[in-house]
Amino acid sequence: MKTRLAHSLLPIALALIVVACGSATSTAGTSPSAPGETPVATPAEIATATPIAAPTPSAAPSSTADPALADWPVYHLNNQRTGNSAVFPAMSGSLSKAWSVGLDGAVYAEPLVVSGHVVVATEGDSVYSLDPNTGATLWRRNLGTPVRLSTLPCGNINPLGITSTPAYDSSSQTLFAVAEVTGPKHILFALDPSTGSVRWSRNVDLPGDSPRTHQQRAALAIANGYVYIGFGGLAGDCGQYVGEVVGVPATGQGATISYRVPVKREGAVWATGGPVIDGAGNLYVSTGNGSSTTKYDGSDSVVELSPTLKLLSRFSPSNWAADNAADLDLGSLSPVLLPGGLVFSAGKRGTGYVLRQSNLGGIGKQVSSAAVCAAFGGAAQSGSTIYVPCQSRLRQVTVGADGSIKVGWTNTSAGNAPVVGGGAVWSLASGQLFALDPATGKTKAGIAVGSLPHFASPTLWNGLVFVGTMSGVFAARA
Repeated sequence: MKTRLAHSLLPIALALIVVACGSATSTAGTSPSAPGETPVATPAEIATATPIAAPTPSAAPSSTADPALADWPVYHLNNQRTGNSAVFPAMSGSLSKAWSVGLDGAVYAEPLVVSGHVVVATEGDSVYSLDPNTGATLWRRNLGTPVRLSTLPCGNINPLGITSTPAYDSSSQTLFAVAEVTGPKHILFALDPSTGSVRWSRNVDLPGDSPRTHQQRAALAIANGYVYIGFGGLAGDCGQYVGEVVGVPATGQGATISYRVPVKREGAVWATGGPVIDGAGNLYVSTGNGSSTTKYDGSDSVVELSPTLKLLSRFSPSNWAADNAADLDLGSLSPVLLPGGLVFSAGKRGTGYVLRQSNLGGIGKQVSSAAVCAAFGGAAQSGSTIYVPCQSRLRQVTVGADGSIKVGWTNTSAGNAPVVGGGAVWSLASGQLFALDPATGKTKAGIAVGSLPHFASPTLWNGLVFVGTMSGVFAARA
């Protein structure tokens, strides 16, 4: 990924990226690191939570609860990253502002909803719990001091704090977030979602890695008893970094596991959708361009990993070397799992590929391919229909049972990572939220929401649409 996004979007040759290892601390402070582990965050980095109002205790939804109040616990709703809410109420036909609130930094992460509260992470290294109806702060937890861009060799986010979307584990009722803090270093925090208190924290930089050249951008995923974290590099691809997926036990106890892309340099795991997980618990990630243009090195690929992060299969286009040379890799979009054991992927070159789960095919052995668009972030899907974020436009793609690709409508107003619900496809672009007709792609409604970070994706909950902006959160009433 040689060229990456500055705050104004670059066309086809875009990129950004993502990092991870560690030891645990108690809620009250720090505990000694295990042998060979990186020291944990200091008490100064685990600041006191600021309670604003007494929040409702965290609890799993009851079977009698209104289904429209169901949580949105991870990026694009679930581990398959479908972004498809079956319970979001049908939109009224117009959009209006419910509220907006300024926070202590830009919100690159997709907002979550946990036990009826909006959870937002900022580049100010803070996690907030907000009242979904008013935007009032219920609690705020600052996790450290974010890293100033002037202290890094390259990049385009200033300051650099929490960039990835956190994840909520309902089984342990724990909220997980990775913060980049002054050092720099990357710390995984386990928070109580009802109070914001830190249950434990753990450094997730792998031994031998430089935190100054790695960035953690991919959304977190929780499965198989692990929190999975993707890492890549900074905008500009400066310095030595290697794309990685790191797994930390969700209990905070036990060894860190990892998969390192077998490149000499680059190969980022940076797509904002993060790891996608199938029914067997296997992970699918896309990797960015590598430094090699002669010997295949696992870059520019779709990769399938076991729950313990062992390589199971992978795919790379036959023109991977040219992709690497021109920074036109597959790493910009998270893979999409489809019915019938199929996988869809597209990257910066603009070619869409259909692959087979559990046997991705190797080099040049896709089921089918077709021109789609240069895709970035996380797609949304409804069955075999995919809504592909193309930055400057949103495109509908349908994959047949035989793996054939049919490109449908295109909307040139929308373009960022979409979600689906309430009879609409929702996407952000140019400071606006758009609701599109799923069948035709025509714009049904739109509303200005403010300046947006790259690859922003909305969240649907109980007739409200939450959007992270460069200054905080905007809520639209649908």
